[in-house]
Amino acid sequence: MSEWWTYRPEDFLLFSETVYWRLFELHNEAFWPAALIALPAAAWVLHRLLAPRPGTARGIGFLLAAAWCFVAWAYLWNRYAAVNWAVVYVIPAFLAEAALLIGIGLGGWLRLGPERRLHARIGISLFAYALLLHPLLPLLGDRSIRTAEILGLAPDPNAIATLGVIAASRGAGRWVLLPVPALWCLVSWLTLRTMGAWEAWIPLAAFVLALAAVATSPRRSR
Repeated sequence: MSEWWTYRPEDFLLFSETVYWRLFELHNEAFWPAALIALPAAAWVLHRLLAPRPGTARGIGFLLAAAWCFVAWAYLWNRYAAVNWAVVYVIPAFLAEAALLIGIGLGGWLRLGPERRLHARIGISLFAYALLLHPLLPLLGDRSIRTAEILGLAPDPNAIATLGVIAASRGAGRWVLLPVPALWCLVSWLTLRTMGAWEAWIPLAAFVLALAAVATSPRRSR
C-alpha cells in the first residue's frame, strides 16, 4: 500500500475532463430554456451596475440569491454530486450565500455608487466577463458550445459575477459575502488545474482581482 504522501491531486479526482464538460452539456439540455430567463436577468444586473439607482442593491441581491439556490439544487445536487460526492458538503455554503445576499441587500449593507473608482471598474468588468465572455470559452478550445457555462445556471460564472458585484459595491456587507464565491473560485481552479484544463487560470484570476479590488478600495467606501 502506498504512503499517503506519494499521492498526487489527480489521484483523488473521480472524473475525467470529458465527463466534467459533459455535465454542463446535460445540464443545459435539461433546463433549456432557463438560459432565456437567466441571461436577460443578468443583463439587467449589469445595466444597474453601470447606472445604479436607489434600491438597486436589493434587486441585485435577490437575483443573485436565486441563481445561487438554483445552481446548488439543479447543478451541484442533481448533476455534479453524481461524479463528485464531496460537493454535497458545498451545497449548504451556496444556500448560505443566497441567504446572505438577501439579508445584506435588505439591510442596506451593500451599496452601489455612481463613482467609477478602480474597484468599481474591476467589479463591473468581472460581471461583464461572467455574463458575456465566459459562455464563449468552448469556442477557444475543442469543446462544443453546448458545454457552455452560463451565468445563473453554472457555478463558476455565478461565483465570478458575484465577486464582481462585491468588488463594485461599497459597505461592510462585502466582506461577509466574499468568502463563499472566493473559495469556490479556488476550488474550481484546483479542479481544473488537476484535470489539466487551460481554463484553470480564469477562476484564480477572478479571485485575485476581486480580492485586490475590495482590499484596496477607499476606506470610506467600506
